[in-house]
Amino acid sequence: MENITTAIAKPNNKGKIRGTLLEKAEIQYKIEDENFYEGKIVVERLSEASDILPFTISEKLVKAYNLTLDGGDKVGFIGELRSYNKMVDGRSRLILSFFVKEVLENESEDMADENELELVGFICKEPVFRTTPFNRQICDILLAVNRASFNKSDYIPCILWGRNAKYMQSQKVGTKVALTGRMQSRSYKKEVSSGVYEDRVAYEVSCQKIEIMDKTESDSNEDLA
Repeated sequence: MENITTAIAKPNNKGKIRGTLLEKAEIQYKIEDENFYEGKIVVERLSEASDILPFTISEKLVKAYNLTLDGGDKVGFIGELRSYNKMVDGRSRLILSFFVKEVLENESEDMADENELELVGFICKEPVFRTTPFNRQICDILLAVNRASFNKSDYIPCILWGRNAKYMQSQKVGTKVALTGRMQSRSYKKEVSSGVYEDRVAYEVSCQKIEIMDKTESDSNEDLA
């Protein structure tokens, strides 16, 4: 009998995070009679800094893996980065959260923290290129990533550095790209009225490697490290 091989498409949105729970996660909302917990996980960087990342997990997974989700627990999750809009101070804000689809078992305190993301999506806003006072080149892009099981997309802010930033500044809206990186948290001050500032936290994907997907074959195979 002739063997038939079917190609399996890679997911557009896949990630893994491992770290320590900042505090006890709590049930925050319900969808179709299923409860969902929200919490924050502290992931150490190699630089000894850390990211405090939001995550969402269903009550079914919590029960299936017998999780306590207490502050200080070491946990590892596999899932995807999702976005949604939330009204904050009368304005709609884009919120990111790591949606847990699988729990890594047999986690121990001596396991190194991990923070990995692989995304495939389309540039949906003009890239914004800038140079810092320390002459570091930065480019911000907003990536629309289609969900496999739903007729919707997640809109994910990504930041690129150096020659990646320089290269991406000229890319057009609609360009399809694949990137690897990590989710990061960044603190900043927002002026809410004249002379009044609030401390806020932004979440984005810090890109480590990016590939253009919709050019000629020779161009699309060019990886930017």
